[in-house]
Amino acid sequence: MTTLSICVPAYNAARTLETTLRSILDQDLDFEVAVLDNASTDATAEIAHSFDDHRVHPHHNDRLLPIGENWNKAVALSSGELVKVVCADDILLPGALKAQVDLLADREIACAAAKFEVIDESGAVEETDLGLPGLLGPQPAGALMRTIVRRGPADFGPTAAAMFRRRDFERAGGFRGDLVFPMDVDLFARVCEFGLFYGMPTILAAWRNSSFNLCSNTSTVSKLTEMARFHHRLGREYPDLIAVSDVLAGDLRLVRQALERLRIRSADALRSTRSARR
Repeated sequence: MTTLSICVPAYNAARTLETTLRSILDQDLDFEVAVLDNASTDATAEIAHSFDDHRVHPHHNDRLLPIGENWNKAVALSSGELVKVVCADDILLPGALKAQVDLLADREIACAAAKFEVIDESGAVEETDLGLPGLLGPQPAGALMRTIVRRGPADFGPTAAAMFRRRDFERAGGFRGDLVFPMDVDLFARVCEFGLFYGMPTILAAWRNSSFNLCSNTSTVSKLTEMARFHHRLGREYPDLIAVSDVLAGDLRLVRQALERLRIRSADALRSTRSARR
């Protein structure tokens, strides 16, 4: 069994997959990379097969799978004791894998995540030193869950910033794909039933802010609705760790986000009306 598996679920990722894979393969560590092309219609499969590197194992779906099923399959196709899932448009920064593997040598830690930065479509840094508010250092599951519910998954960071243990992934039941946007932090919260969460102060991953990723192509209403369902479900499942007040705080955060979005759209509509009258 390989000690570490990097799982890269990819769908129509030809624009970014090569950059993502190179950021992984440039890491100074031994690992395997399972790339799962989810029946893409672009050159994703060709790019995955173009790497002459024994660590890269390309796989292909004959039909398009729902995202949760596809991510679970990507993990199932790998064999490492430790697992990291990297979306096909994000990147790892130098030293990311070694830092997290060294940390997870402590068997009491179930999941580790680092801070992150945001890059644009060309790879330029837009923001840096983001994520993990109030979660640096070792944290029990309750602290992680309460922070995610109160602050929201976006403040936690991208999937690529985290690493977890396969045994805990399997015990938790893997990714739950019925709620797409909080799918990764939902898993991280649940695997921490089996050990500590550790928030790392170093910046080890980058999330790409692009016009072609899933987040950009989904409505705000859909995302806010999923977030509400997520933290209410987590509250029901872990009433001993998440208080009603935590869930209400999450609700208020979503209401504020919805109102702010409405304000921005109203202002845009007003400007468009005024321009049309000129």
